[in-house]
Amino acid sequence: MRTLLNLVWLVLGGFWLFLGYVLAGVLLCIPIITIPWAIAAFRIAGFALWPFGRTIVAKPSAGVGSFIGNVIWFVLAGWWLVIAHIVSAVALAVTIIGIPLALADLKLIPISLAPLGKDIVPTRSGEFDRHR
Repeated sequence: MRTLLNLVWLVLGGFWLFLGYVLAGVLLCIPIITIPWAIAAFRIAGFALWPFGRTIVAKPSAGVGSFIGNVIWFVLAGWWLVIAHIVSAVALAVTIIGIPLALADLKLIPISLAPLGKDIVPTRSGEFDRHR
C-alpha cells in the first residue's frame, strides 16, 4: 500500500515539491556559509519525493545551535516551502483520492519549518522505535 501511495504521490505533487526542495538546496549552496541548510534541503527533498513509510523524529542531541539554525532556515527558505505544502495539500484534498496525499503534505510542514535537529526514519523497521 505504501508503494502505491508513494507512486500516486509522486505523480500528483511529490515531484514538484521535490524540485522545490532541490531548488532551495541549490540556492543555499551559492553562499558557502549556508551549505548546512542546503544539506538539510536535499535531505528533505528525498522525504518529499517518497513520504509514505517514513516519519520525523527529534534528535536528542539537538540544542540551541539547531534552534538558531532553524530560525535562519525559516527566513531563507522555510516559509516558501510551507506555503507550497499548504497549497498542494488544499489542491489534493479537493479530490477524494487526494485526501491521504493531503495528509502526507501536512506531515511535511513541521520539517519544512524547522529541519535542523530532526531525523527522517523508516516506520517499518525497528529504527523508529530506537529513536523514540
